[in-house]
Amino acid sequence: MAQSSIREVARRAGVSVGTVSNVLNRPDLVAEATRDRVRAAIQELGFVRNESARRLRQGRRRSDRRAATPRPRAFGIVVEDLTNPYATDVARGAELALYDAGHDALWLSSDHSPEKERRSLDMLAEHDAAGVLITPVALGAAGIERLRASSGMVVVLIDQSSPDVCSVQVDHVAGGDIAAAHLMALGHERIAFVTGAPAPAACAERGEGAARTLAKAGIGELMTLMQDGLSPTAGQAAAQRLLEMRPRPTGAFCANDLLAIGLVNELVRLGVRVPDDLAVVGYDDIELASSSAVPLTTVRQPRLAVGEEAAELALAEFAEGESHLHRQVILTPELIVRESA
Repeated sequence: MAQSSIREVARRAGVSVGTVSNVLNRPDLVAEATRDRVRAAIQELGFVRNESARRLRQGRRRSDRRAATPRPRAFGIVVEDLTNPYATDVARGAELALYDAGHDALWLSSDHSPEKERRSLDMLAEHDAAGVLITPVALGAAGIERLRASSGMVVVLIDQSSPDVCSVQVDHVAGGDIAAAHLMALGHERIAFVTGAPAPAACAERGEGAARTLAKAGIGELMTLMQDGLSPTAGQAAAQRLLEMRPRPTGAFCANDLLAIGLVNELVRLGVRVPDDLAVVGYDDIELASSSAVPLTTVRQPRLAVGEEAAELALAEFAEGESHLHRQVILTPELIVRESA
């Protein structure tokens, strides 16, 4: 019977809808005089109980209780900068893997701030998150142990490693080597590395790989240009500085694609021919790389795979508990040649 008819019975009997429901389902909870009034109203109004609806509601309640035990758990994904397409691709890969396993993902950004990182981790602990996949800013071994002890959260590192925790990272030293070797193969000997200040560990490793490759070839040192950030705006600002450097570089390796895209676009605006006057190589192979003013040659990171691997490690540790053996997964980058170098 429609809910409005139940209300009509309640009004006629001078009781609440809940009382009518109790008379129908648990009459022992209702005083005899009240039961009599409700039954008289039912008879007077010709109320007919809808058993199928009642069973459906009861079935839903039972189903809800079963679904709640055990309930799906949420995992936090904490990256350094959600405005960076690389970070969002990593988070997306992790989220998809977690979703496929029946869990939810909470995306958070530390914005390179130790304080914001700490608050993000505190929030995840307060919300009873099962674990966190994190590109750490200040979270060291001691912090990981405190987090595990206080909240029981699984911890997986992204772009950093530690022997006592699962981690996923790309071989960034090899990535820097790939970029420098490509520029050298094109005949460039004066190569600049454009990066942010302070440089994240992964970016520093890219520069290290490029410098090592130049040193092995005996063609001089890698020139390093530090910019205030890793954004397209920082790349734009780097353009004029590169042109003013003496000796002037003929090739530039950027620590990420955002820097490289800003650099290429500004060079084109200034009338500098890319790659004839200055060849540019980026790093990441974000979606925008192929659509810059000059399509960008870059070192591709397997972005979605990084997130997926991190999620799989977190899920395995969550399922296995103390018997879990920590793994450090290292993925290999690859060169993507387009028009900028």
